[in-house]
Amino acid sequence: MPVPVPRQRAIPAVEGGQAQAATAVGGPVGGPLKDEAPRKDGTVDKSSGTHLTLLVIEDDPGGSTIVPELLDAAGNPIRVRTARNLTEAERLLTDDVHCILLDLALPAPVRGGDDDELAVLKHVLQLAPRHAVLALTASGDAERGAEAVRVGAQDYLFRDELDSRLLSRAIRYAVERKRSDTAERRLAEGRVRAQENRRLERGLLPTPLLEGSSLRFAARYRPGRSRALLGGDFYDVVRTSDGTVHAMIGDVCGHGPDEAALGVELRIAWRALTLAGLCGDELLGTLQQVLEHERADDEIFATLCTVDIAPDGRRAGLCLAGHPAPLVARPGRPAQLLPYDNNGPALGLLPGARWPRMQVELGREWSLMLYTDGLIEGHIGAGRERLGQDGMVEMVRRQLGEGLRGEALLRAAVNEVRELNGGELADDVAVVLLDRAA
Repeated sequence: MPVPVPRQRAIPAVEGGQAQAATAVGGPVGGPLKDEAPRKDGTVDKSSGTHLTLLVIEDDPGGSTIVPELLDAAGNPIRVRTARNLTEAERLLTDDVHCILLDLALPAPVRGGDDDELAVLKHVLQLAPRHAVLALTASGDAERGAEAVRVGAQDYLFRDELDSRLLSRAIRYAVERKRSDTAERRLAEGRVRAQENRRLERGLLPTPLLEGSSLRFAARYRPGRSRALLGGDFYDVVRTSDGTVHAMIGDVCGHGPDEAALGVELRIAWRALTLAGLCGDELLGTLQQVLEHERADDEIFATLCTVDIAPDGRRAGLCLAGHPAPLVARPGRPAQLLPYDNNGPALGLLPGARWPRMQVELGREWSLMLYTDGLIEGHIGAGRERLGQDGMVEMVRRQLGEGLRGEALLRAAVNEVRELNGGELADDVAVVLLDRAA
């Protein structure tokens, strides 16, 4: 049956570049379409049960007319609503409306000194940012129609040059173009957010402060979270004014963004406290206070290993807070773990805990490797057996025997642990290597 609208003439349009329909991407504009069947190529088949709704906004004081019956691609009637002004249009603009046909001759909202001929279109675009919009203009006024498309309409139509078939096509194509534009915009926004997150996470990784030191530094970091650059593991290395080199590595329990943020806070606090002159038990006690104030709940804890290397490079102080002991390698001697008999509790577990500082001899030439438990807790093959500290020590001994040093050693260690695990590791992995040559 014909659908009445407030005019005495058929609403016409021009094809104006409508020969190609946009591919259906993302969800429907305005409201859900029924029975959209996915094709094998991932696009949507519009041929079954599609129901479109058109909102016509135009003011015709001359009386009412008939819009020719509009059909979608499946031959279903396109439902038509009419509004004589923007106030009425706003009331009729519900979620099931897919397209708006706007008469550009409609009086614009009264705004002081605004003589913009497209003011009514701009108002509708603000009112309905998720809907497709077709601009209706006088025959031959292509310049105004093109400007309407530039402002944000999906297409423009001439008032007296179109039949129902072409108007139906224009509506369908406008809806698909709007859907495609919306999907592309969301993809672009997602890419921008991802880039910003990557820049932020890179900025949160430490830059070692080793100016004036003869020690060589290398690090390897692999977060356990998919697509993340930063996990709950953290590390840092700084040289204080007296020539002492301080190194730290830690691990916040858990793998989410909250744990990553807490790890960054602890690292920054450690650097500030170290540069302020704190060391050993006093420093760890203060870090525990920071953790207790910043963690999301009382069950969150963090393990930590700190090393302060004397200016002559031959001795170091070691503090362990529930963390695996570092590995040291020296010429002519097999790589081994530093003593861990006085390992204190992880930060956040015991109020008023203490962390003894152990003095260790390093010698003239050495390599010191600090790591998190992600390096030792990967599985070996398909069974339940894990690499463990003993397996890691044997692996590093072999790699040192093959002549690997610095970045190459860390890269080989992390890659081999991943291969032994049969794929990506579930936990974060951080490894720091300090070398002193004779």
